[in-house]
Amino acid sequence: MLLEQLVQPLLQGSIVTLQVFFGTLLFSLPLAIIAASIQNMGNKVINLVFKVFVMIERGTPLLLQMMFVFFGLPYMGIVLDRTTSIFVAFILNYMAYFMEIVRGGIQSVDVGQKEACQVLGYSEASAYVRVILPQALQNCLPSIGNEVLTLVKDTSLITVLGASELLKAGRTAVNTYGTAIPFIYVGVIYLLMTMCAAWVMGRIEKSMDPSMKGE
Repeated sequence: MLLEQLVQPLLQGSIVTLQVFFGTLLFSLPLAIIAASIQNMGNKVINLVFKVFVMIERGTPLLLQMMFVFFGLPYMGIVLDRTTSIFVAFILNYMAYFMEIVRGGIQSVDVGQKEACQVLGYSEASAYVRVILPQALQNCLPSIGNEVLTLVKDTSLITVLGASELLKAGRTAVNTYGTAIPFIYVGVIYLLMTMCAAWVMGRIEKSMDPSMKGE
């Protein structure tokens, strides 16, 4: 059966897709939280550097960024292998998007929270870590969730560097067996991945929102 012949290549492609997904998320989100926190300190030079970084990352296609890292950096004496190039491009790109989301979340926290912390004797750092940041992350979780779902689908872009991810495995199968059915299986797998990611993000959102506990 065709499905039996497709199991191994689609499984291998799915593993590569998940590796890029989890690797990107593992590094980009924490780095974005740290960068947004530093940006919140108000240093004009640092803010300018971050604004330029975000503008470049959000203003150019991720596909172009991957090609620049892999093909362009060697002209500057920086040579990265294919896998490293993929992770560098993805992490920097999603770090920029997450930075803007977290920054917006921080700004959405009522200034009265900070004043209340001062009255209670919290240091500025302690107030930020224990009160401001948790509320900021709770406020921006839906937006982070949307980016997580986008990341699942963006992993298909790594095929431009020759990586054997899920979509490339499906396209190879289509060319090999002369049928479009493998694309249906690929679509179902992507759908399952996004559904799982959405479910996990929903559980996290509920766990951080007291009003939603018990639902």
